[in-house]
Amino acid sequence: MPGLIRGVARTAVVAGTATAVSNRVSRRQAGRWAQQDDQQQPQAAAPAPAPTPPAPPGDDMSNKIDQLKQLGDLKAQGVLTEEEFAAEKRKILG
Repeated sequence: MPGLIRGVARTAVVAGTATAVSNRVSRRQAGRWAQQDDQQQPQAAAPAPAPTPPAPPGDDMSNKIDQLKQLGDLKAQGVLTEEEFAAEKRKILG
């Protein structure tokens, strides 16, 4: 009898673990599909970013680096196109 109970308990643990893993994989895949759908939708509804103000005198290089990082983040998020990114980068770098 203890062998039978041990076998049933082991089966229950394996089945429970498999179900948990399967559910996790399903949720993660659904999240990826949702993310792909969001990326495929046109970004026309997003407003154009405001032009970057001229950098104040002083620590000019670090300001330019910060602005370029912000532009890179906007481009990575899909807010800026490659052309808009290049134009803003030219403005920052002079």
